[in-house]
Amino acid sequence: MNLQQLEYLAALDAHRHFGKAAAECFVTQPTLSAMVQKIEEELGVKFFDRSRQPIVPTDAGERLLPQVRIILREIERLREMARQEEHSLTGELRLGIIPTLSPYLLPLFLPNFVEKYPTIHLKVTERVTDVLIDNLHKSLLDAAILATPLNDPMLREEVLFYEAFVVYSSHDYPKEYLLTEDIDASDLWLLEEGHCFRSQIMQLCELREKQHLSVEYQAGSLETLKHLVDAQHGVTILPELALRTLTPAQMTKVKRFAAPEPVREISLVTHRHVVKERLLEALRTEVMAHLPEACRHRQPGQTPVEWRRNTQRRE
Repeated sequence: MNLQQLEYLAALDAHRHFGKAAAECFVTQPTLSAMVQKIEEELGVKFFDRSRQPIVPTDAGERLLPQVRIILREIERLREMARQEEHSLTGELRLGIIPTLSPYLLPLFLPNFVEKYPTIHLKVTERVTDVLIDNLHKSLLDAAILATPLNDPMLREEVLFYEAFVVYSSHDYPKEYLLTEDIDASDLWLLEEGHCFRSQIMQLCELREKQHLSVEYQAGSLETLKHLVDAQHGVTILPELALRTLTPAQMTKVKRFAAPEPVREISLVTHRHVVKERLLEALRTEVMAHLPEACRHRQPGQTPVEWRRNTQRRE
């Protein structure tokens, strides 16, 4: 048994496909298959049922594969400890991020992070929450930036900031601040199912999943929803960081919610047996340093006036 064989097992468990696992490990499919078979023969158990497509772990595999991931994490921990002895921040950091956050948060901190830490290879993956959680469990990611809480005992959450929801609408509301009941559900554009942001908005506006909408459109991005409002009228809900990409004309379509402003909690999520502590601390520091004041100092339940007053006191 060797470390390479364990890596092949972990890759095969993650992808459930020999070709994809081999590509990730930079070997041919026959090589990976032979190495997996060799460790199965050595241990006297079958890790995978090859008769099914996609392949699935056997009962023994279900019990043993978590231990394989633990061993690989401990190997990575040893490497990280060795890098600490060199007093250098180097290595690969695999980061996941949800689509409703990536186009607005990444440009804020990523250029500075790359310039400040040229020896860290940051590999960013954009996926919906369920996929990122699964990747964290399978050790395919070191961390993910997600809307929380997740209530997953295997994951550790470190709150980064609270981001307000805002209304983006073609309607001319007479109010300065809106209530959720001011929004016509039949005129509301939503993301497609699978996005946690959709579920949050459904809860915020107290919508039922099958509630009738005048037009149903399975949008995969908030940018599409913004364009729909611009072109065809209607309403959508945006996270606050999305306002940074709006033109002055588009900003006239933005309305704030009345206090207490609804917010989403954004956290840096890792496996509870996190390994790359120093690299993650560098990432967290850069994210926090480049957040807008509103996100950096907001607390849940604060009104816009309250957080502005608190910010002025600090200044």
